[in-house]
Amino acid sequence: MRHFLVYAVIRLGLWLLLWWVLALAGVGIMLAGVLAALIAMLLSILFLDRLRNAAALRWKAADERRAARRGPEVDQDAEYEDSVLDDAERDGEIREEDR
Repeated sequence: MRHFLVYAVIRLGLWLLLWWVLALAGVGIMLAGVLAALIAMLLSILFLDRLRNAAALRWKAADERRAARRGPEVDQDAEYEDSVLDDAERDGEIREEDR
């Protein structure tokens, strides 16, 4: 969580700094906000990849731990359909051209 918070705070700070500089330059408040968002996004893609990857890996690891605790997902409908098809196949009801 720490990596994600650091990454988010740095991106927000970068956006605020760029917005303030562009607003002081006379671009206009709304246009400065949009331009600051685009520039901050590009700069974070270029220079904050280590933080972004660390945050993503931590997020992925936490998601995998949650999935492991839940156990395998079982689709009851698919299980039933498979059993009906298996029974039909054993009884010879499924023809070769239906496959």
